[in-house]
Amino acid sequence: MNDVPDGPGTLVLPPRLTASARRLRDVAVRRGLHVVESAGFRVPELPRAPRGGAVHLHAGPSFADAVAPALGIALLEAPADWLQQLPYAFTRREIRAMPIGEAYRLRRPAFIKSPNDKSISALVYADGSRLPGPDAVDPQTVVLVSDVMTFTAEYRLHLLDGAVHTTSRYAVHGRLRPGPAGSGALAFGRELLAAVRETLPSAIVVDVGVDDEGRWAVVEANAAWGSGCYAANPGRALDTVLRAAGPVGELTPYDRDFIRRTP
Repeated sequence: MNDVPDGPGTLVLPPRLTASARRLRDVAVRRGLHVVESAGFRVPELPRAPRGGAVHLHAGPSFADAVAPALGIALLEAPADWLQQLPYAFTRREIRAMPIGEAYRLRRPAFIKSPNDKSISALVYADGSRLPGPDAVDPQTVVLVSDVMTFTAEYRLHLLDGAVHTTSRYAVHGRLRPGPAGSGALAFGRELLAAVRETLPSAIVVDVGVDDEGRWAVVEANAAWGSGCYAANPGRALDTVLRAAGPVGELTPYDRDFIRRTP
């Protein structure tokens, strides 16, 4: 691999950019970052330049896992059981982390997803028999199983250094509908951080929602480096991405506890 460029650094992007990734790319270019759009799922060649610029990444888990180790990038994410460990006041529903082999035995509807990637589609399953079978998934693969909660609106909070850095609404009644977040989501995010800030890395995305009774709850945590920004301020979203996926050597001791372990 060629030397890393100096200056503000480099942002590596995957093939087939989403609209959100294009917004972040455009902000990165305006800031003076060198942007590398990869041609495939392999470590991209970086341009020759004096060593010194930091390399960052914005991509989904499959691409990130394929290239981040070779680029010396540490990917930050919430612990796999973070949602399960939250107080009920912030979830409003029972949530359990369990091997998918155990989840097969469920005989009731449940919302089931992978903790930190999309390997198991995040859906309401009528029962455990509807999950991908052992021929497709290792039975020891951990999934999050939660009671079904219906949100009237859902919001994305980009969190940086223990504060809500930018926000966006992303869904209304389960349908994609980006827009301003409003004061309720911001207030709930601040309340959440006041209680559980030390359980999250310094840069992360947390999705929250409100039901038809006005109850706020955490939907899930997502890695900032793999999350869309919807209608959030793209510059502030990029701030979070750069911290969440940057050089291993620049990690603080605090964030070392939140490094994603490549499968």
